[in-house]
Order: sequence, then structure tokens, then C-alpha cells
Amino acid sequence: MWERLKEIEQRYEELTRLLADPAVASDPARLTELARERSSLEELVALYREHKDLERELKETRPLLEENDPELRELAEAEVARLEERLSELAQRLRLLLLPKDPRDERDVIMEIRAGAGGDEAGLFAADLYRMYTRYAERQGWKTELLSAHSTGIGGFKEVIFEVRGKGAFSRLKFESGVHRVQRIPVTESSGRIHTSTATVAVLPEAEEVEVHIDPKDLEIEVYGSSGPGGQHMQKNATAVRITHKPTGIVVACESERSQSQNKARALAILRARLYEIERRKQQEEIAATRRNQVGTGERSEKIRTYNFPQNRVTDHRIGLTIYRLPDVLDGDLDLIIDALIAHEQEERLKEMAEKEPEVA
Repeated sequence: MWERLKEIEQRYEELTRLLADPAVASDPARLTELARERSSLEELVALYREHKDLERELKETRPLLEENDPELRELAEAEVARLEERLSELAQRLRLLLLPKDPRDERDVIMEIRAGAGGDEAGLFAADLYRMYTRYAERQGWKTELLSAHSTGIGGFKEVIFEVRGKGAFSRLKFESGVHRVQRIPVTESSGRIHTSTATVAVLPEAEEVEVHIDPKDLEIEVYGSSGPGGQHMQKNATAVRITHKPTGIVVACESERSQSQNKARALAILRARLYEIERRKQQEEIAATRRNQVGTGERSEKIRTYNFPQNRVTDHRIGLTIYRLPDVLDGDLDLIIDALIAHEQEERLKEMAEKEPEVA
């Protein structure tokens, strides 16, 4: 790790020299590229230099522990303890910063929520999850836009697809993919029995056109009158768009916009994200089948998280986290859970990094 940090510091110094070079300053594109790279290394280099400074300070302080003056020894002991604690904190922070970043983390996302097992109650739960994520997006300062929805008629959703736009959206929402389970007395239940229902959540990073090539010949595009908001204007002008990707059989429909061209663009964005996710999963399976990020079939046994109303409890089964603030969570207060999931992932990656370090040495 330390050898790698030394190389990064050398690269940072090289970038600093290049940015001061008149030849580079005359090339705006190269100047921007180098400035961005240098900026991405600033925190890492600053912490590494602080670590080196504190190591020197610790080396100079240790001999004072052998002094005959008790008062001086006591001061030295306190200073050594402070320096060692800070060095440990810095080393941990540096390890985290050295972890490879997921290039998709800063992307906007398309989220798909579908009712699973449980009939009408599953549809109502899907609507609860949709509200939870839109409220969470509001808390983060992100924007959401409904792309497609199929309601159940009693306030629930068979399926709802929406976009979340904002810095770091995928980095925090990616942990939500999977089967979510709810345990409560449904409004449709007259006998007061607790039911268990599920909904599936898929979080797809939006893909750029250059990443996913879609041959127009592979698309079957239909237009029809929208049944959603917009009334007679949308119905009369057949603004809704349904796209079928013939090679994969994926069907995407969008009717949220007032124009056919806007709905087509939205539908293509959803299709592109789904195809990107399919390709990504293929690559994951080749690397490590155990690390696949699958949504599953929606069966109750496949849950990643349970929302238990009688006990006011939310449990994330992947990390064994249980909190008793169900109303807050459903109102979009997800940071406690998401922060814990991020910390768990970082710990696992740090373990892998530590296992590899002796081999590198």
C-alpha cells in the first residue's frame, strides 16, 4: 500500500509540473484532463503527506519516553498515544481511498419496482416503496421523474418505473436491488391476520448511447393513446410509445410525457439501461457467480429486507441490521441503513485488499 501511495504522490507532483507548463496551458482539453486527474488525487496525497509528517514526529517523540523527568515522560506518553491514534485513523482512511471506485457510482439511475407475492397487498407495498424512494431522493436533493406505471386500481402498483437524477445517486441506491418483504395486516384483510407480501426492486445505472449500441432494425416501435395523466390531448394524439427489442424480447412502454418523441426517448433510455445491466451481469457471472446482483423471482424466501409493522421493525438481512423506526424509514429516512451497507461493503473490500498485500510485497 505504501509503495502505491508513493507512486501516487510522484504522479501528483508530475501533474503539478505539467499544469505549470506553457505548452499544456495552450491546450485547453489537455489542461482540463490533467487538472481533473490532479484534483482526484488531492485528498489522497494530502492524507499521505500528513501520515509521513506524523511518522517523523512520532520518531522524534519516542526517545522522550526514556527521559528521567517524570513530567516530561508523561507528556511524551500522551503525545505518542495521540500520534499513534491519528496514524491509525489516517491509514484506515488511506486504505478506503485506495479502493477502486465503481465508475457507475456518479450516474443517474432508473428504478423499477414490481409487486411480487401477495396479490393486492403486494401492489400496495410497491406503492409504499415508490413513495419511500421518492422521499429519500427529496432528502438528498435529487430529482425524480415517473416514466411508467401500471396501477392496481386500489392505490397500488403492479409495476412502476422512475428515474432518479442527482450526484452519487447510483452509489447509494445500488444496495436497494432485491426482494423487499412486508409483514402487516392489509387494509383488504377483514379478519385482522398478518400477511407477508413482497415487491422486487431493480436499480439500473443509466447507460450512455456509446456504451450500448442498439440497432434500429432490432426495434419494433408502436404508438398508442395514453391512459395516464394528460387527458384527451394525449389520447387523441397517441403519444404513448411501446418498444420491443426483438433479440432479447424486452418490452418497454412509456406514456409519462406529452409528446411521442419524448416518450420514445424515455423508453429508449430504459431499454438501454436494461441491456447495459444484462451485459454487466454476464461479466459478473464470468468473474464470480457468487457476487451476482440478482433481483430474484419475488418469492418470500429471497428477501433482502423486511418491514414488520406490528413490531415497528426494519431488518436488512444482508448485514443483520435491525432498527425500530419503520415510519421514518418509509418516509425516506434511509441513510442509517444505506450507510451501514456501504461500510459493510468497504470492510469486505478492505479484507480482500489486505489478503492481496502480502502477495504484492
